[in-house]
Amino acid sequence: MLIRSPELVGRDEELRELNTAFDDALAGRGGAVFLAGESGIGKSRLAREVAARAAGRGARVLRGQGSSVGPVVPFRPLAEALFSLTRDTEPVDVGELGPYLPALGVLVPDWRGVPDDDPAPPLLVVAEAVLRLLAVVGRAGGCVLVLDDLHDTDAETLFVLEYLVNNLESVRVLLIGTLRADPSAARDIARSAARRGVCALRTLPRLGPAAVHDVVAACLGTDRARVPAETAAHLWQLSTGIPFLVEELLHELVHDRLLTEHPGGWQLADTGTVPAALAGSVATRMARLGSEGAGLLAVAAVLGRRFAAPVVQRAAGADDRTVAVFLDAAADAQLVEPDPAALGWYVFGHPLTAEAVLTQLSPTRRAELARLAADAIELLYLGLPGDWCARVAELRQLAGDRATAGRLFATAGQRALETAATGTAIALLDRADALLTDSPDLPLRGTVLESLVHALGETGQVDRAFSLAARFSEIGLFDRAVALHARLAWAACLAGRIDDGLAQVTAVRARHGIPDRRPAAPGDHEPAGPDRHGAVAVAQHTRGGTASDRHRAAIDAVQALLLLELPGRATEAGRLAAVALEQAERHDDPIAVCQALLVLGVLAREPDPARARGYLERARQLTEARRMPLWRTHVLLRLGELSALTDGDTGGLVPVRRQAEDSGAVVAAHSAEVAVVLHGLVLGGDYRAAAQRLAEVTTAAAHLPSVVRQTHAVRAVLAAHQADRTAMAEAIGALRSAGGDHPDLALCQGLAQAFCALLEEDRDRARRDLKLVRTHDTGGSPLSGQHGLANLLDVLAGEEEPDTAPASRLRWNRQFTALARAVARGRRGDAAGAGAAVREAQEAARPYPMAGHLGARLVAEAALADGWGDPVPWLRAAEEYFHDAAVPATAGACRALLRRAGESVRQRRPGLHRLPRELRDAGVTVREYDVFRLLAHRLGNTDIARRLLISPKTVEKHVASLMTKTKLRDRVTLFDYAATISR
Repeated sequence: MLIRSPELVGRDEELRELNTAFDDALAGRGGAVFLAGESGIGKSRLAREVAARAAGRGARVLRGQGSSVGPVVPFRPLAEALFSLTRDTEPVDVGELGPYLPALGVLVPDWRGVPDDDPAPPLLVVAEAVLRLLAVVGRAGGCVLVLDDLHDTDAETLFVLEYLVNNLESVRVLLIGTLRADPSAARDIARSAARRGVCALRTLPRLGPAAVHDVVAACLGTDRARVPAETAAHLWQLSTGIPFLVEELLHELVHDRLLTEHPGGWQLADTGTVPAALAGSVATRMARLGSEGAGLLAVAAVLGRRFAAPVVQRAAGADDRTVAVFLDAAADAQLVEPDPAALGWYVFGHPLTAEAVLTQLSPTRRAELARLAADAIELLYLGLPGDWCARVAELRQLAGDRATAGRLFATAGQRALETAATGTAIALLDRADALLTDSPDLPLRGTVLESLVHALGETGQVDRAFSLAARFSEIGLFDRAVALHARLAWAACLAGRIDDGLAQVTAVRARHGIPDRRPAAPGDHEPAGPDRHGAVAVAQHTRGGTASDRHRAAIDAVQALLLLELPGRATEAGRLAAVALEQAERHDDPIAVCQALLVLGVLAREPDPARARGYLERARQLTEARRMPLWRTHVLLRLGELSALTDGDTGGLVPVRRQAEDSGAVVAAHSAEVAVVLHGLVLGGDYRAAAQRLAEVTTAAAHLPSVVRQTHAVRAVLAAHQADRTAMAEAIGALRSAGGDHPDLALCQGLAQAFCALLEEDRDRARRDLKLVRTHDTGGSPLSGQHGLANLLDVLAGEEEPDTAPASRLRWNRQFTALARAVARGRRGDAAGAGAAVREAQEAARPYPMAGHLGARLVAEAALADGWGDPVPWLRAAEEYFHDAAVPATAGACRALLRRAGESVRQRRPGLHRLPRELRDAGVTVREYDVFRLLAHRLGNTDIARRLLISPKTVEKHVASLMTKTKLRDRVTLFDYAATISR
């Protein structure tokens, strides 16, 4: 039983147009609509649907179809359509046709009425006779004439068709013709008539994924939700949106039990089925090409769905004319079509067409054609640039040459990795690895494993990368084994699995005699014994001491990166990186150089930001010169973080995140997103957006401990900046559980715990938290408060002078150190110097509204006491900000300081938000504002009292208070001001 959709899907627009055309016909404005498109696109189905709807409205429907089967029969589709009139229970009164009735005898013998030996009537008379007959048929309820497959019809029918199209405007008839979009006489007639505006020509497009999903559900008689999106998407890809092929595929898949119904919906078990109808159609069309054309088509099919004509020609040994004739014939047969994206390239019209061609070839013939095609490509495209390398690898594999195929897949995978196409690289390297399992080429197998481990680490597939470690011993080569362990250690570092990474470092040092040297500080003397011992051990595996230094650099560099993530190991990491950098540069190991520079750049951020930028710029130039896009992403991430620290600018992080996402480097992408959230959203005060994006990262990176720890730390900061100590403690607890004593804890102590304490007006607790930060070697945590917030609090407590360390000039720190200088200068009586320092702090705080207002609140008391700056406006702005931010302790402290300064304090009662900002700043109450609004109408006290239901004496009191708060001298001026504000 064939599977067919009981309803028409995806043709709503065309249906509306055809229904409108039928409405016009019923109104006496007949016309024609031609439906064009490729085979199976649904032209006839659409025409039948319109005809059925018209019949339901009382119209007479006539149908005829052209055919290429058998001898040519003049007027076949017209005769077929008109025959139904003689079979209907309601015959047509043809008497009024008069002399034209015999002309219809060439179509319907019942109406001949003249001797058989009379000459045939002229075609023009036949055409007019058909037109008059249709007018009679459509007079009562309208008529729809459907003529299918006009591309296969005879010349006589086309003559009548053209006549009808030009003369239907005054009859109640809609003519619907269907034809293929490829060249034909019928298409020429339709296009010409459409240009003249006497008909409509519509080419039906293929269905989109959503429409195919609906077709599948309709065919299966089930709800759309019970057809999984993957199943529908696969059927859309196989059918390319051709409805007939969707139905054919479903029939084959259900019949062969490859598509079956389960409690959770319809599940697809196989993806390579070629529908029998498609295979038969392809075979028929191939036969029309002749043996030579079929052979060329087979070569093209071996190349895949898309192929280059020169390759087919070279592989088949054909001349230019033969190939040109073949391509034209194959296009006419709708087997292939030109690729508009590239000259000389063609594509099979359907993704299964090539497979259908291949099913007709024996395995031996397929292998031979694959070999010929591969040879041709290698001759035509020297070096196999672009996608050619992977294409030839597939052909060599099909030809049975596993070794060559594996080598080519390895090359293609490495090229993909070098262009940051990480997902593609993994797929290609996996194929290379599978083909090279028994290859004696150990260096090649090692290269494949090394690249695969690197790619898997970048995409976050760390477990799979570690599963390859058991195979490292297969390689047996010292050089490659060191590189393999180094890459796996880097993958572990990316994922935050520091212990696993250090285990790889320890294993390779022990196995290959690379000494675990603890680099001494500059000027120290290193012990000679162990080093000499290590060199001897390494020499047993290499050709000399040079290789020893080179491989030790690779291990030292990745170990430095790992140590950077551990508390108390920053100094050791820096010394290892410095030694690794020297050796790696000497022996031209760009990866180790890049890793060492990353470590040194991170460590220099706090003590010397300019030096940090120098290290990272060196790394960037190296990765660009050596075409290392994945490593460049990590360098740009660190540069973006540095810019956010020094300038408060997160603009550099956004493109890094996008590049990382595009290249599949998910760890870098997630890390960049977390950095954007911290520097741009949390510190920028957009807490709602920060929470949303942080939740998205947490979900997406749940399998990456390094990113999980970052999100916990930022979540703690986010909660702290909203004075939510409970949520902050929860996030810090999760951070400890995820990674124990981690450098991010120092960030939490300073940027979260101390900040939260200040928002709670607990300055002593904040200072204690900041002192705890100093007990941790954070490996460079410039936001932890050591060179910013702690310095301000110390100066406010009268303990220390302002900080002058380079890290204090980072933008986040600069706002606090500038305020510390202001307090110190104001205390010495230097009001001008204090004011200049405040302006510097305000400029630095522009990206950080919360921190800016907190800083103003912290120094306002000193400014009031020492008589410098403008603390009252600072406090009013801060009180407004903290009230709106729901931080009551700080807002209350601001109000208390304003009262101490003798200033009016706004009341926080319901309705206060209605007041204009300048009135709120002046301390106007809600009730006073009600009076103020009526003053705009120049009302007297009695009128205002009557409207507000208060006494005139109370109104007089409110007016006097308003004049005092607004500093206006009389009632008339207050009237004018009220009128201006109330507009």
